[in-house]
Amino acid sequence: MNYLNIDAIRSSLVDVQRNFQHINSQLSVHRSPLSDEAIENFLAGYAKIDAYLVDDFNLFEVGNSHALLELDNIVLFHSAQTSANEQNNQFKATQQHFYEAKDGGIGGLMEWLELNDDTSVWKKAAGVFCYMVAQPQLFLEGNHRVATLVSSYLLVREGFAPLVVTVENAKAFFEISEQMKEKHKNSIFDEFFSLPRLTSNFAQMLKDTQSDKYLLKPATV
Repeated sequence: MNYLNIDAIRSSLVDVQRNFQHINSQLSVHRSPLSDEAIENFLAGYAKIDAYLVDDFNLFEVGNSHALLELDNIVLFHSAQTSANEQNNQFKATQQHFYEAKDGGIGGLMEWLELNDDTSVWKKAAGVFCYMVAQPQLFLEGNHRVATLVSSYLLVREGFAPLVVTVENAKAFFEISEQMKEKHKNSIFDEFFSLPRLTSNFAQMLKDTQSDKYLLKPATV
C-alpha cells in the first residue's frame, strides 16, 4: 500500500497555482507561477519517493546517490516536451556537477548527514533542504523541488506528513527558501553552520504545516 495521497497533494498544488498572483504579491522576491507541466513533474516526483518508501529504499545509503539524480530528472523532464538528446545532455551536466562540485556536491551532503545523524527529523529535513538550495546548489536546476521531495521522504519515514506547498504556507516557504538560496556554503564546517536561524525557522514551518490529509496510512517504515 502506498503512503502518499497524491490526489490531495495535487489539489494543494493546483490551489497554489490558482492563487499564485496573490501569493506572489506578498513575496519580497517574485517567482514564476507553477505551470501545468511543473505540477505534473512535481507529482511524479512525489510518486517516486512514495515508491522508495514502499520499497524501504534508503536514499542516503552508499551507492544510492543515483536515486537523487533520478528525482531531479523527474521534476525537470517527466512531462516535458524536450528531445531525448537535450534531456541526456542536461543529465550529464547535472551528474558532473552533482559529484564534482566543490563544497556543494553529494559528498558534502553525505558528510552533513553523518554529522547530524542524531538530530531531530525536523532539523534534519530543514538542514537537507538548506544544503540543497544554498550556493553552490546540489543540482543545476530543480533544487527547490527535489529538496521538497527529499525533506518529505525524511519526514514520512519518521511517521510524519510530507512537505507540501499550500496557499497557507506558501509565503513562509518561498521567503525562507529564498533566503537559503542567497547563502553560500563555503564548506559544511563554516558558513553553512552559520544558518541555524533559517533552518530553525524552516523546521518550525514543517511542524506547523503538518496535515494527515497527505497520507494514506501511518508512515513509519
